[in-house]
Amino acid sequence: MLHSSEILLRHYPFRANYLNLEGPRMHYADEGEGTPLVMLHGNPTWSFYYRRLIRELGDSYRVVAPDHVGCGLSDKPQRYAYTLSTHIDNLERLIDHLELDRITLVVHDWGGAIGFGYAARHPQRVRRFVVFNSAAFLGRLPLRIRVCRTPWLGTLAVRGLNAFARAAVRMACNRHPMPHDVRAGYLLPYDNFANRVAVHRFIQDIPTRPSHPTYSTIQAIERSLPQFRDHPMAIFWGGADFCFNDAFLEGWRQRFPSAEVHHFADAGHYVLEDTADRIVPLLRRFLARTD
Repeated sequence: MLHSSEILLRHYPFRANYLNLEGPRMHYADEGEGTPLVMLHGNPTWSFYYRRLIRELGDSYRVVAPDHVGCGLSDKPQRYAYTLSTHIDNLERLIDHLELDRITLVVHDWGGAIGFGYAARHPQRVRRFVVFNSAAFLGRLPLRIRVCRTPWLGTLAVRGLNAFARAAVRMACNRHPMPHDVRAGYLLPYDNFANRVAVHRFIQDIPTRPSHPTYSTIQAIERSLPQFRDHPMAIFWGGADFCFNDAFLEGWRQRFPSAEVHHFADAGHYVLEDTADRIVPLLRRFLARTD
């Protein structure tokens, strides 16, 4: 069995950077030079999800991939406002700190709402989008995720047994099983009850009714989307995703009819794990064409 240092050396050999958010520290990878690509992960992943894109694109672009507070190599405070608006605030702080402009936002899962939430606040600083299975608008919540929101059962499953993250590394790939050391990389930051706090809070922050505090935040982001209708956008979509299924893809198509869409029917939620070999050259061409 590989130790955590060996996993990072093999799969995530990037220099660690930290931004102090007047409390927790936010970790981020910052590799390469040039036009900034800001890559935003979801739950229960971390910037490890983008490790191949960081390596592949760091020769031509400046790739910045943060870990949201509570995730990855960032601090994991137990008493913290783990809400969508707070994650957007933190991203805003990071981008201001790095003085990034003309940004390409690369989003997956919760990264969609966080990234487009930032874009809604600073539309003049975002030039284009790369979208993996995600949403920036309201949609259906699968039963298996709703179960994890049950007060006592959710705490036991998500934080006690690490069931959400463990299930993801097995269920979110469809073409072939995730290698053992890669699974270990995804699970590495979430190795005890305390370190799984954000995994649970992300699930609890999914708005399912108008009274939920994040419901209005998502609504505001959704209302902001038309202003980006003509921005260059490439969508790389796994068609075998149990969570962000093709109904969400149709939601993106309706809102962004000019987007370049690549649909991989046999790829799961972790579409980059399932089909990076097909995605990377297509993504390179999109970036070159829209530079």
